[in-house]
Amino acid sequence: MDRNNDRRAERRLRYCWPIWFAEDFGAVLSQGQMVDLSSGAAGFTCYADEHCPHLGQRITARFSFPQYGPDNSFEMADFTRSGHVCRVDQVNGHLRRIAIQFAEPLPLRPGEQLAEENQ
Repeated sequence: MDRNNDRRAERRLRYCWPIWFAEDFGAVLSQGQMVDLSSGAAGFTCYADEHCPHLGQRITARFSFPQYGPDNSFEMADFTRSGHVCRVDQVNGHLRRIAIQFAEPLPLRPGEQLAEENQ
């Protein structure tokens, strides 16, 4: 019997676009690369340096993602969300993959936009 090990409640939007983050959003922001996004969490990569978030840290992130229209056009929607780092994985000697769970979810499910329009 096949078992689906994916416990995610919603489909994620997978895309590459800059994300800016910091513990104190009034300070200098660090840049990462978005990997995937759901309404309640985001995954991104960043350099494994002194600005890289650590497990349990509270950060604020600013990011954009494509919001699709009925004719397959899209506009970039901009959001800022605070949350806590729930996972840190080493990608290689220079990069880490960070997972942040948002304190407040997004108003839509980014990975399910096109599926919702086709229903």
